[in-house]
Amino acid sequence: MTTLQIPERMNFSAVAPQVFKAVLALDAAARAGLDPVLLELVQIRASQVNRCAYCIDYHTSDARKAGETEERIYQLSAWEESSLYTEKERAALALTEAATLLPQGVSDEVYNEAAKHFDEKELAQLIALIVTVNAWNRMNVTTRKTPGTE
Repeated sequence: MTTLQIPERMNFSAVAPQVFKAVLALDAAARAGLDPVLLELVQIRASQVNRCAYCIDYHTSDARKAGETEERIYQLSAWEESSLYTEKERAALALTEAATLLPQGVSDEVYNEAAKHFDEKELAQLIALIVTVNAWNRMNVTTRKTPGTE
């Protein structure tokens, strides 16, 4: 089987190291206190919505390391139709999609459902995580970061 080779446009971390380090710092701060499995589910889902192959590859690998099952990873793109996710995870995934697809807006219903499952600090961390993964997605999609590379 021959695969299509899609060339990277640039090595963002080499060209803009200050920006890259700043996003790394934001990423580290956003992760603080969040459940590692939930964190990866959110990052995978945002990456699916944004069609970021690099981040999907990266975060599915990290999700497996955090103990996530193959079945839940496979069904994540259809989480609303799956019975495999908790109410808390579903609230986080709904907020992830709403905050990723901003033209649709983040409804009070979606926000309030997330607020029922996360205290205010956790909710702030979750929002920061969603912001961060969207930043990574946009950098990596724009520069065509190749899946499987560091």
